[in-house]
Amino acid sequence: MLNPKQNFLETIKPDGKPDRLVKQFEGTVFLPGDPVGNYVRGERYRGMPEKKDLWGTTIIWPADVVAAMPHVTEANKVIKDVTAWRDFVKVPDLVANCSDQQLWIPYLERVAQVDRENNLVMAFAPTGLFERLHFLMGFEDTFVNLMTEPEAMADLCAAIGEYRYNGMKLIADIAKPDIILSHDDWGSKTNLFMSPDVWREFIKPNYVKAYAYLKSKGVIIMHHADSFMEPIVEDMVELGIDIWQGVLPQNDIVKIQKQLRGRMTLMGGLDAAVVDREDSTEREIRSHVRAALEKYAPGGHFIPCITYGGPGTIYPQGDRFINDEIDRYNREVYGV
Repeated sequence: MLNPKQNFLETIKPDGKPDRLVKQFEGTVFLPGDPVGNYVRGERYRGMPEKKDLWGTTIIWPADVVAAMPHVTEANKVIKDVTAWRDFVKVPDLVANCSDQQLWIPYLERVAQVDRENNLVMAFAPTGLFERLHFLMGFEDTFVNLMTEPEAMADLCAAIGEYRYNGMKLIADIAKPDIILSHDDWGSKTNLFMSPDVWREFIKPNYVKAYAYLKSKGVIIMHHADSFMEPIVEDMVELGIDIWQGVLPQNDIVKIQKQLRGRMTLMGGLDAAVVDREDSTEREIRSHVRAALEKYAPGGHFIPCITYGGPGTIYPQGDRFINDEIDRYNREVYGV
């Protein structure tokens, strides 16, 4: 029987031979809280007072919600005029402020505690390029500016892309993780946020440098986007993405599996609206998970997982019954 790390790696190889389904984030140890993330995001906790990150975006975390979020209004949006965006934004200098090896000692101690024979170290790169755009100006201005001010938006996108590259390079060079979980939601449940051509013009080119560097260092790229992204899966492969994490069942997963033939692994397929409500029942969760396993597992290169951008359901019965149903399936189908 393969250990969790081995089984994960076999699952994502184009010609791999896993001996069972990976159980959500099994075989990985998620380690957020590196100096890059801490520097830009600062301390965040439920019920915290309103604060600004280093980009100037107002961040809130009300006590009755599950996570921090940007709170962008007409009054507090950072960029008032994208043609003069440099007058409103100072891009955080990650190289100058996050390169000191002393800053990394606590994080590297956490990395050193991971059993790397059985697990992969997974670092975190939140708030991707598109997400940063709407953090700075809101969704409406983002979409309007992409159409009406393409030169200014291209310049801003390039600056954010370089910032993302610097952050991922620091993490890869200093922490040497096995995986970087990179976040950027590019669509809703049913559509991309923009046409594929617009995405290819503004978003895709500004991931080339960062993702190429990670590939050169042997880092597995897990890109989170709990979005409908069927039209750009070939582009994701071209960028070097190894795992699309968060793939919603609103995507035609079976069709994409046949199209990709193992060139990118799909991780997700479990609808949070079904399996992670306060009133989700054991029967409902198990039924949904079993249906997903029977539908997607035969196509290979599939990791059943909640579509959130990290381990853990909101309500504990979610993970408990999801994981147990995957275990049952593995015993019944793979004898493991």
